[in-house]
Amino acid sequence: MIREDDLNHCREAIRTGSYSFHAASRLLPAAVRDPALVLYAFCRLADDEVDEGDHKRRAVLSLQDRLDAIYAGRPKDAPEDRAFAAVVEEFDMPKALPDALLEGLAWDAQDRRYADLSGVRDYSARVASAVGVMMCVLMRVRDADALARACDLGVAMQLTNIARDIGEDARAGRIYLPLDWFDEAGMDVAAFLADPQATPDVRRMARRLLAEAKRLYLRSEAGVPALPRTSRMGIYAARFIYAGIGHEVRRAGHDSITHRARTSKAQKIGWMGQAMLRTGASLITPRSPILHARPLDEVAFLVDAASREGRPMGRTAALLDVLAQLQRQDDDIGQHSNPV
Repeated sequence: MIREDDLNHCREAIRTGSYSFHAASRLLPAAVRDPALVLYAFCRLADDEVDEGDHKRRAVLSLQDRLDAIYAGRPKDAPEDRAFAAVVEEFDMPKALPDALLEGLAWDAQDRRYADLSGVRDYSARVASAVGVMMCVLMRVRDADALARACDLGVAMQLTNIARDIGEDARAGRIYLPLDWFDEAGMDVAAFLADPQATPDVRRMARRLLAEAKRLYLRSEAGVPALPRTSRMGIYAARFIYAGIGHEVRRAGHDSITHRARTSKAQKIGWMGQAMLRTGASLITPRSPILHARPLDEVAFLVDAASREGRPMGRTAALLDVLAQLQRQDDDIGQHSNPV
């Protein structure tokens, strides 16, 4: 059971660090909202340490140790770790899911770039869809079709984030846009990172990302009626709020270099009202056949991990390899900075 002081700590972390999720979470039932706040607080902490810290590799390796301790029943003496350990135990959370997030963060620590849109979806599956599948586990949903649609929503949200943050990422030396899009446009990635400009080609890239996100937002809607009735409104709200960020990027002419899209409190209230209407409609309309669409190839491993109850999965060879690479790099840096 989650300690009340740990839960309050997680609530505060989300209230000040993730306005969109905090708004949508208020529409979830308490039985789902509280563990969801814990889940997002732990994921947010992990992401911030890797994204903003001076030692990204060390942060990922530390997170690996923390996850291992949580699943061994010996969490670090910190509010997020204790609370997440309680969630893992209560909901029998498959370890493959937070491990997928860990792999995505390891890719960030390596400053990995992605050759094509499939590669960007690979990354999005790990840092966003894994969280969506964990949310389904908190709702006691293990149906493969519902999980696949949750993955669609996660990828759509992450593509929206990437489209919004093109300029911010570029100024930090990061690039998440598909590299083959730069080749198609005859652009040099290094030159773009040195001087990011909202050229027609870059705006076109943002538009392409948002077009793919829109396709996946629409597919994801078919999965919401497969969730418990009391949870549907919060998920619809998250879908509309994040899609609204993409709408703001469009309103700015797809310029996310000189402008960072933001949504207002009034807009969020409007989207929550829209979520309420869609929830009501979901109670009387037939389920869409799109519910049974095949999962994206890039997220199939997440669907498999969460739907195979009682069949634990170890860390994948790919994840073990990237963690070993980070460990070697960290060891090399330590030897060079502390010569004998």
